[in-house]
Amino acid sequence: MSKNKNLGHNSKKDFLKNPVEHIDITSFDSRKIISSMEKMSFVSRETANAANIYNEMLKDKDCTIFLTLAGSTSAAGCMNIYKDLVKYNMVDAIVATGASIIDMDFFEALGFKHYQGSQFQDDTELRKIILIEYTIRTLTKMNYKFVIRKFVK
Repeated sequence: MSKNKNLGHNSKKDFLKNPVEHIDITSFDSRKIISSMEKMSFVSRETANAANIYNEMLKDKDCTIFLTLAGSTSAAGCMNIYKDLVKYNMVDAIVATGASIIDMDFFEALGFKHYQGSQFQDDTELRKIILIEYTIRTLTKMNYKFVIRKFVK
């Protein structure tokens, strides 16, 4: 690959161009495409199989459904999915990392955004950006503690 190609986000301005958009699963009917995946191979077939198992779990009134998730999926655009799963009583309990609840969700609830990255990002430039963002997050986390303490007292 030519050294002249600029494939990454090599400035903070470039890096902050494309915010992550959270998918709205209520805006389309995915059942047809997922059921067609039963006839495909590997991960596609397993996705259809998982959907079938999940549908059976939803039908079984004695089944308790746990949603387990990692923080990275929240920041990657899945927050609305989790919200709708709770809203429409499609999960009974959530097991999440602290990053999911405090860092990722609360971060966006305060009006901040997550942004699309690139595997071609210059590490030196990214490190500079992360230090700036980390400082902002650290200050914000101090405010989290204040807010949490205020609610507890």
